[in-house]
Amino acid sequence: MRTEREKMLAGELYDPMDPELVRDRDRARDLCQDLNATREAHVEERRDLLRRLFGKGGDTVWMQPPFYCDYGSNILLGERVFFNFNCVVLDVCRVTIGDYTLFGPAVQVYTATHPMNAELRRKQEFAKPIEIGSDVWVGGGAIICPGVRIGSRSVIGAGSVVTRDVPDGVFAAGNPCRVVREITE
Repeated sequence: MRTEREKMLAGELYDPMDPELVRDRDRARDLCQDLNATREAHVEERRDLLRRLFGKGGDTVWMQPPFYCDYGSNILLGERVFFNFNCVVLDVCRVTIGDYTLFGPAVQVYTATHPMNAELRRKQEFAKPIEIGSDVWVGGGAIICPGVRIGSRSVIGAGSVVTRDVPDGVFAAGNPCRVVREITE
């Protein structure tokens, strides 16, 4: 029989109140609280917390707290990813982010979603993974919805709501986010 964690990561319905999952969320929230309490001069303490929080990439991530996430361990970062103030990543499923990707302030990345059936929604939820390529710039206040893939070298306009995939090398913006134009040299 599969664990609730295995079902969660597979994008299947799972029980979010499973004791193992509750413990893991508590761990991540405690780490985020510690991270958010650090001062700029606490470089080594901050780095240690980031290494412990993220599944990959804590060694090189550039973080401007506050930052919030569900698990942290499901966030896999490439080299030198940057998060500006007030970013939120609900990493119920994997969130994979490529090298040198930049997030403006208050960007929200949501893998978590819920059944439309109200009775089912009372006890279970599910998620869809998110993949963001390398050299992406996500403007402040953007929301990235479950299951979305954003291609490398793309730019997402501030305040956009990304509900579907965005190809490589484009500027996309709006609600819902749509491709505005290709990015040319």
